[in-house]
Amino acid sequence: MLKEKIENAYNDQINRELYSSYLYLSMCAYVQRLGLPGMANWMKVQAMEELTHANKFFDYVLERNGKVMLREIEQVPTEFGNVIEIFAKVLEHEEYISESINKLVDISIEVGDHASRSMLMWFVDEQVEEEANVINILDQLKLVKGEGQGLFLIDKDLATRIFVDSTKQTNA
Repeated sequence: MLKEKIENAYNDQINRELYSSYLYLSMCAYVQRLGLPGMANWMKVQAMEELTHANKFFDYVLERNGKVMLREIEQVPTEFGNVIEIFAKVLEHEEYISESINKLVDISIEVGDHASRSMLMWFVDEQVEEEANVINILDQLKLVKGEGQGLFLIDKDLATRIFVDSTKQTNA
């Protein structure tokens, strides 16, 4: 059974992950309007990934006989600036999520919840990957100053991203 402090923190994290999904869907719509279907695809895949993260937390709380408390999701922005600004905001948001995951780990240690600590390490590793991917895209966008043929090629590359539910573990 989950202790109250970590149960509350998980419910906060579920809300953050759902907000993240909404944020990336909003960014998807924005870059689609800019004529960047590859970036729109990347954002939509990112939105789906965040939703799976919310579901992983949701299921974990239930598995530990906790109470899920879905909270209101804050309104997301709908305007984001140029593509460099957009991906800078993505990186900033992912860093915020990384910080919140780290705080969950801290709480799990504080309350002696070893099962939670174990589960959360998957998210710690996932966030390292998330930030690295965004930094790579942002660096490429800065190299081409977010415009011209370079932008076209980056957009084309981002169109190839597909959704893979990395929260599902396979037994090999």
